[in-house]
Amino acid sequence: MAGKVFFSVTMSLDGFMAPEEVPIEDVFSPEGRHDPRVRRWMAKWSELQAWVFPLRFFRENLKLGEGGEEGLDNDIARATYERTGASVMGRRMFDAGELSWPEEAPFHTPVFVVTHTGRDPWERPGGTTFHFVTDGVESALEQAREAAGDRDVRIAGGAETIQRYLDAGLVDEFSITLAPVLFGTGIRLFDHVDPDRLALTQTRADASSRVTHLTYTTAKR
Repeated sequence: MAGKVFFSVTMSLDGFMAPEEVPIEDVFSPEGRHDPRVRRWMAKWSELQAWVFPLRFFRENLKLGEGGEEGLDNDIARATYERTGASVMGRRMFDAGELSWPEEAPFHTPVFVVTHTGRDPWERPGGTTFHFVTDGVESALEQAREAAGDRDVRIAGGAETIQRYLDAGLVDEFSITLAPVLFGTGIRLFDHVDPDRLALTQTRADASSRVTHLTYTTAKR
């Protein structure tokens, strides 16, 4: 039996899943670190994701050493990883990750990149292979489902890619980790999603001392 299609993201209290866009090459270049826009982007991103950095699973998965915090947040992060048999992402997310991920990319499953530009599969140590799909989001999902088997497919991001899958009615459920930060501006999770086509049901709410995890199932109206 095929698994579910889901996404899980961290979101600010005012609805943003990322700071305002800055050029990727600026964020990850030595020169860019001195740019006030980049420094602001990094500070806001780090504040948004602060809940995950101390977790034991996060440290293990990125091979940052032993130790780390356990508990609810760690259990949820580990469960998200363990249920995922393949991932789908947009090209902008891949381009940023190619510059920032360690050599052993943190997916350890096939990843299907939705792009307009073809490229040979890119195999990394540890079981991650990136496949580049040029014929649309549905084709990428079909290939990811086949690769995942009976495990789930995660739509990893970014926001535009998630929105395209939501608007096409291809997402079964999603989780938002709500962080106690305010961005004011940035990239909204639900921009460009037609609310008249999507009905949501909340199925779980789990709160730790740092964040609140909200889970929803989706249905077409």
